[in-house]
Amino acid sequence: MRKTITFLIVIVYAFLPLMVAAADNDLPGIDDFIDDMAIQHGFDKAKLNQLFAEVEVQPNILQAISRPAEKSKPWYEYRRIFLTPERIQGGVSFWELNQHSLARAQEVFGVTPEVIVAILGVETRYGRFTGRYRVIDSLATLAFRYPPRSRFFRQQLMEFLLLTREENRDPRQFTGSYAGAMGLAQFMPDSFRDYAVDFDQDGWRDIWENPEDAVGSIANFLKRKGGWQAEAPVASAASANGVDYRHWLKQGLKPSIPLRQLLQEGVEVADPIPQDKLASLFLLEQEEGPELWVGFRNFYAIIRYNPSPLYAMAVYQLAEAIKAQREGRSS
Repeated sequence: MRKTITFLIVIVYAFLPLMVAAADNDLPGIDDFIDDMAIQHGFDKAKLNQLFAEVEVQPNILQAISRPAEKSKPWYEYRRIFLTPERIQGGVSFWELNQHSLARAQEVFGVTPEVIVAILGVETRYGRFTGRYRVIDSLATLAFRYPPRSRFFRQQLMEFLLLTREENRDPRQFTGSYAGAMGLAQFMPDSFRDYAVDFDQDGWRDIWENPEDAVGSIANFLKRKGGWQAEAPVASAASANGVDYRHWLKQGLKPSIPLRQLLQEGVEVADPIPQDKLASLFLLEQEEGPELWVGFRNFYAIIRYNPSPLYAMAVYQLAEAIKAQREGRSS
């Protein structure tokens, strides 16, 4: 019997290093990250070790991030997801319920109500779908198991831990998207720390359950990070019959081309826009072929929220449809 017990003890200790290694392999590099958080930000290593011991790696997150709709669908399919009667009517209803905060956001930040509402509609259907993953699981999975963007998500994980300490909340309690975006506004942790505002002045920046704070935070983000310009254009359909415009596509989505120059070279813009505006030129894929558009500073401000012209155009067109329906016009 004693020999059997001794043998079992030897077996357990022989495999213990393998068991520890297997745990480390779940989050490769976590020890260095914890050391950095302790040295640079004064976190308790024992508490962080306990926290990350409870993290659950989510393989389906790795699958989801490899095929986001913005990159896997053409515009005409992507558009159908967001430009629906239900989402348009939902935007009208949200606007009606939150008129005061939307009007104040426009007064303070210059951002039009329909754009704020449309972002909430695209991101979370006005707060109905804010994400079911624990943020700590999402960020840790992507920080340590997704090499293409591990640096970005390690930064977000650091920001998240700082956020929870500043807000005096348990990091296990936060839920969000598969990429770690949180609340009605779907802010990443760094965006929350930099741009979330206590718009109702109740002492807490609550983008999870408080529409007023979410509205103010989105407007603050668009103004401060995106450079939103009050009463300025967002985008306009364009045409270039017989004009070679391809070299302008290489300029990127940040407006850098004087609209006057595009017009002089034969590009036609559907809406009356001041010619001194800087613009970008881009294509959207329709079923019948590419569609040419001109984007301005406010279009780029929306792109800063999500770096995709498809996303920005979905927000813009949903905003226009919501405004039209609220005003009793056909969209």
